[in-house]
Amino acid sequence: MIKALCKELELQKNYLNNEPLSSIYFGGGTPSILETKEIAQIFDVIAKNYNIVANAEVTLEANPDDLNIEKLKQLKVNGINRLSIGIQSFDDAFLKWMNRAHNSEMAISSVKDAQHLGFDNISIDLIYGLPHLTQEHWEKTMEMAFDLKIQHLSCYCLTLEPRTYLAHLQKKGLLTSVDEVAIEQQFEQLRAMSTKMGFEHYEISNFSLPGMASMHNSNYWLKESYLGIGPSAHSYNGVSRQWNVRNNPQYIHSIELGNVPFEMEILGPKENYNEYILTSLRTKWGCDLNKVKSIGMGFYIHCLEAAEVHIKSQLLERNEMNLKITAKGLLLADGLASDLFWVD
Repeated sequence: MIKALCKELELQKNYLNNEPLSSIYFGGGTPSILETKEIAQIFDVIAKNYNIVANAEVTLEANPDDLNIEKLKQLKVNGINRLSIGIQSFDDAFLKWMNRAHNSEMAISSVKDAQHLGFDNISIDLIYGLPHLTQEHWEKTMEMAFDLKIQHLSCYCLTLEPRTYLAHLQKKGLLTSVDEVAIEQQFEQLRAMSTKMGFEHYEISNFSLPGMASMHNSNYWLKESYLGIGPSAHSYNGVSRQWNVRNNPQYIHSIELGNVPFEMEILGPKENYNEYILTSLRTKWGCDLNKVKSIGMGFYIHCLEAAEVHIKSQLLERNEMNLKITAKGLLLADGLASDLFWVD
């Protein structure tokens, strides 16, 4: 797999037209299981084939149980300057219920060890909307997170992906559903406490100290070009979107033959408009109506007309050529965006 990833990087080196890379992201699962020499091997191929800006953001997604002192030292030496640690919870009972390999002590140690070694850009993931998670418990969880002096926080409501352990529990009727009111309360708790701690709520699920927003994710939401490497990875160049085959053996075999196994979709004006609405409304920057107008005057008129009812209900707000979701509308973001979509 490592050889295939490196080969694809070489095959795709012209995809971004030699644009300088401002961010590199080792993600899409748990790349922290890779040996540091394998990460270094991948990074060397990137450096040889791509133009990387000075002080580029280089992120590694990691599980707490993969981050021992020696691993962290090697990651830092190999150029990783940002960690995204999948803690999910500081409660051992919840971690066990989610079938996580780490416990709360390992979670806390992974952050403190990284800080001790000089990592000063650390994000952690937490999950709310868990069955039996009380408002008091969620508040304590957030207090523990902020006490760690992290720079970035990503919080997601529990979703059940197909073919996962939790989806299996739900299918057997062993998973208690969570009241939507409780989820809304936990989201509002999160917003209030993060603001109190000086964090900016810059995207629906993401909070950061000023200047510490994820460059990688922000580029995605702002529809900048990006290249994805590996099975099921997606890429976007402003004109088309493509995604690699999901099957690992099929991916490796195709790369060995010198072919990147992907499907492609050429994005027309409608697709560009709908995608821009969906991603931009999730952010603190909102939707630039000048960009909508540049896609087509018809889309601009449609957007304003469709938004009017939500502006009146104070779910959206317009400030000259900018359209944003209000605090009241945040939990309805995807639905609001779909109401603005262009549908043939």
